[in-house]
Amino acid sequence: MAACKGWKLKKSVVLVGMMGAGKTAVGKALSARLGVPFIDSDAEIEKAANMTIAEIFQRDGEDFFRRRETEVLERLLEAHRGILSTGGGAFLAERNRRLITEKGISVWLDADLDLLWSRVKGKNTRPLLRTPQPKETLREIYEARRPVYAQADLRVQARPDYTIEGMSARVVEALATRPDVLEKVT
Repeated sequence: MAACKGWKLKKSVVLVGMMGAGKTAVGKALSARLGVPFIDSDAEIEKAANMTIAEIFQRDGEDFFRRRETEVLERLLEAHRGILSTGGGAFLAERNRRLITEKGISVWLDADLDLLWSRVKGKNTRPLLRTPQPKETLREIYEARRPVYAQADLRVQARPDYTIEGMSARVVEALATRPDVLEKVT
């Protein structure tokens, strides 16, 4: 059981949400704040495959990638207690949502479409946005995924004026409402 800076984390915290919501950046700040490990599931998939996510999508397709993603997520939830950042599509699979509920807690970093677009436009690292109209593609993905993300255990609203540290503080505030996940220690 990790304890640092007055908190004890009892379950892994799994950050979910759209590409560009800040899962990796906020996850790293949150792990530092709580003194627990941070793991990025996409980075773990890339390490295992010795390829980038974009290369996996291109070579093997999204279905193949999603199966590997579930395997990695299950392994990480079994082996670690800390902060886990997932890819934007990970929470869409019912099996992944069930795994997260059984072994951790899901926290949706809820960023609106304009904020997401400001963060992802012009980047070539998002395979799903390699379309003739990436902003419209992002809108379609956003609208389709919001109802699924809304099933997360906790929701933390992202805003353009929040710093990464400020957002991580808001996640801690949300987690503190769940004594089964995060306990204040003195």
